[in-house]
Amino acid sequence: MKIIIFGLGNFGMSLAVNLTETGNEVIGIDNKMDKVNIVKDKISHAICMDATNEQAYKALPIKDADIAVIAIGENEGAAIIATAVVKKLSKAKIIGRSLSPIHDTVLNAMGIETIIHPEQDFADRLAKKINLKGIVDNFDIDKNYSISELTAVPDFAGKTLEELNFQEKFNLRVITILRKKQRKTILGTTNHVHQAEGFVDKNTVIEEGDILVVFGLNKDVGKFCSRR
Repeated sequence: MKIIIFGLGNFGMSLAVNLTETGNEVIGIDNKMDKVNIVKDKISHAICMDATNEQAYKALPIKDADIAVIAIGENEGAAIIATAVVKKLSKAKIIGRSLSPIHDTVLNAMGIETIIHPEQDFADRLAKKINLKGIVDNFDIDKNYSISELTAVPDFAGKTLEELNFQEKFNLRVITILRKKQRKTILGTTNHVHQAEGFVDKNTVIEEGDILVVFGLNKDVGKFCSRR
């Protein structure tokens, strides 16, 4: 897909790089040249531009974009103006980053269907990490079910899912396993990240340090974490 991201702060920059690495053509926009320089070799195109200047959009392939992400996180007014300009000039799906309840109201009034709250979502997930020992991350499906990342206990190492009788014992279905790998960051340093090992089956062997991505009831996730 062709994706334009407006705002290359921590969130916008990380999103741009990740989308590029997963095969998308990404154009990153920011009004600060230092941020553009950091990411210019990591994504398809990086442009220094004032997103509130409608005339500047003439240099962008805005009409060809499939998705436009308004990720501006420092200036609510600029984010709203950029959203309005993109909506006027393009039929791309717009994903808006909201900075406040009023911002939510404005985006809803503009007809923006996908509104994200990175800080709030992170705070909610962090609260679950703190409250439930062993949980790495969590995505709520509804009020009862979620997809959760759970640290495998040491006793799991070297055993298959069948040997652990995992699904029957914990009432949780393992979707995939995240395993630690080395990866270079956008700043050129090396760190460790967890990458998915693909689909699992009963013969999948758990290794020390694995993270189990599971689907199930929130109460069963809580029970798994409380047994640690």
